[in-house]
Amino acid sequence: MIPYEEIRVPVAGGELAALRWPARDAGAPVVVALHGITANALSWGAVARLLAGRVTLVAPDLRGRAGSSGLPGPYGIAAHADDAAALAGALGQDRVVLAGHSMGAFVAALAAVRHPDRFGPVVLVDGGFGFPAPTHLSADELMTAVIGPAMDRLSMTFPDRDAYRSFWRAHPAFAGDAWSPEVDAYIQRDLNGEEPALRSGCRLEAVRTDGVGLFQDEVLAAAGELPGPAVLLWARRGLMDEEQGLYDESRLAAAGQPGTNVTAVPVEDVNHYTVLTGDKGAGEIAGALLRAVAVPR
Repeated sequence: MIPYEEIRVPVAGGELAALRWPARDAGAPVVVALHGITANALSWGAVARLLAGRVTLVAPDLRGRAGSSGLPGPYGIAAHADDAAALAGALGQDRVVLAGHSMGAFVAALAAVRHPDRFGPVVLVDGGFGFPAPTHLSADELMTAVIGPAMDRLSMTFPDRDAYRSFWRAHPAFAGDAWSPEVDAYIQRDLNGEEPALRSGCRLEAVRTDGVGLFQDEVLAAAGELPGPAVLLWARRGLMDEEQGLYDESRLAAAGQPGTNVTAVPVEDVNHYTVLTGDKGAGEIAGALLRAVAVPR
């Protein structure tokens, strides 16, 4: 783990919590990085380490999660996009590079479209291109289809931090050497309350609203409307480490990625989680971010 500082910035309804990993050089570029639907800012810990102080990385806890769990609604992808723009403005930077993983990739794409004066190049990680929602599913059924067991834990309680650690260590995506001190710190940041009744700090209302919002036309269209250069790093394997990931070449074609400003790059031997938290995936992301900050803006 490398040192970071916690900051808070004003947004609609209160203050957004964020983690800041400062660059060695005070004049270095800034990257804003957005996490997934039930994650938090520390999911970017491995990327911060591999960036090695060459940029300043700032990752917020999105509204309704971890340090920002007290922020009220309205929730939704557009609300997160506006929060990201407020964060970029508070950092005093012009057109920062923007990154997002999973749901955060959809937020990043929409933020860059809604606030082109705030953001420059975009790096999407296993998210950003979506598909219309099946019309026969209820909101909760849709959410279960999208994020599965991650949804279940939001209504669970845990007697202590070791129990929560054991819950996550049993997840197929974190089997074997996929676990690390950075992953442990990330999942522990999620917990709220006191023993023996610890629970996730993700607000269920926020997760439901955001999950359904992923299928709104404005959100589905955003990645295809990005005005500048962008890259999508997509994992070959899925949320449960299954062989079929969220994307493959045919799914990306169906989602309309070819012909956009987004270059799609597969990342081998990673799943939806380890594309961000493991060294291989985090290294690919760090490299993409360093290339992005070098693009004239």
